[in-house]
Amino acid sequence: MVEPKNPIRETDDDARALGRQLLQQARFAALATLEPDTGCPLASRIAFGLDGAGRPVSLMSTLAYHTKALIKDARCSVLVGEPGKGDPLAHPRMTLQARASCLDKASEDYVQIRAHYLTQHPKAGLYVDFGDFFLFRFTVDTAYLNGGFGKAFVLGADDLGCGADGFSEQVRERR
Repeated sequence: MVEPKNPIRETDDDARALGRQLLQQARFAALATLEPDTGCPLASRIAFGLDGAGRPVSLMSTLAYHTKALIKDARCSVLVGEPGKGDPLAHPRMTLQARASCLDKASEDYVQIRAHYLTQHPKAGLYVDFGDFFLFRFTVDTAYLNGGFGKAFVLGADDLGCGADGFSEQVRERR
């Protein structure tokens, strides 16, 4: 019997660049969490952005069910990438496996991330300071990049520039 060929390609600079581009261009994403009462998957659309260091963030209301799910279990997946014309499966997309953490509104980090987020989502200025809205940061464990037909890659947070230190100087220069 013939062994099936592994469809996952070796991660290269082109894959890293495409993954970073998908993150930088995304203004919304699909968020998948685990429903607290049943453990069933729950998907929702969220606003999406990057903090000043290139780490994924979102502004979410504690009234939203997906936020309640993240507070109970921080594990989640975030899908970025928009289909263009034609076959939607022919366009690049990437799923992040991550853990979400709510940022402390009293921290200096929150103030800086809030200001940066509002440059990406200016209309969020209408509600960013409501008592039920908080910024969440996604700590990426693994990313599954589908760059189009036959272009599958597995990337780490450092490949995307969204590890603990965020974007390297080299990546910042390309932004």
